[in-house]
Amino acid sequence: FLGVMPAYSAADDALTTKLVTFYEHKKDSSVPSHQATVLLFDPRNGSLKAVLDGSVITAKRTAAVSAIATKLLMPPFAEVLCILGAGVQAYSHYDIFTELFTFKEVRIWNRTKEKAVKFANSVNGPVQVCSSAQEAVTGADVIITVTMATTPILFGDWVKPGAHINAVGASRPDWRELDDELMKNSTLFVDSREAALTESGDVILSGAEIFAELGEVVKGTKPALPEKTTVFKSLGMAVEDTVAAKFVYDSWSAGN
Repeated sequence: FLGVMPAYSAADDALTTKLVTFYEHKKDSSVPSHQATVLLFDPRNGSLKAVLDGSVITAKRTAAVSAIATKLLMPPFAEVLCILGAGVQAYSHYDIFTELFTFKEVRIWNRTKEKAVKFANSVNGPVQVCSSAQEAVTGADVIITVTMATTPILFGDWVKPGAHINAVGASRPDWRELDDELMKNSTLFVDSREAALTESGDVILSGAEIFAELGEVVKGTKPALPEKTTVFKSLGMAVEDTVAAKFVYDSWSAGN
């Protein structure tokens, strides 16, 4: 797939487009499944100001949005973090979640156990490698799914009542990470209603009702409901890349 994600932010005075390629199930694991470039333009005349590494921006802005959702939606006194998947997004999520939150235990599961072991050995804190997704999920307060799954790998009957799930993978209308039971018995938050109803297989195929966009919770027009089991379905929005790219460019300019 080749995705083109243009956006303009008047508040940030920034005009960008992100070009992202997505190749699934390639055997050469040294090449990421997603590769991206962000072009930053001058909104006054359209001239190109910068070409930025979109892969780094994508990894960090996606994890940052998940962290915002988690801060608002996770249960009080959350102690156990579970990550399903061990790719680029697993690393970026781990970094920001362990920086912002205090978990007593972090668990990881990946279909290929070697990648999970490599993850656990390469990050700064202690991580427990689990032999099954169910083992990783059981009793977890916050769950992050960052997999290449096309059929469910997380099931409702495994999930602790009141847990919060950040569902980041399964970005196509026929792909799933979460089963129907979890989708229908959780309070569902999304980054964009429009995108979720056309791009997310977890939302479309389960028929789950969207309770709110994350922006509505940030603005205070919808409640967060941290006492309930919550799912945040993250698909990513072009404006997130725009704001991140402008932030990087401004920081770089200030240093020069």
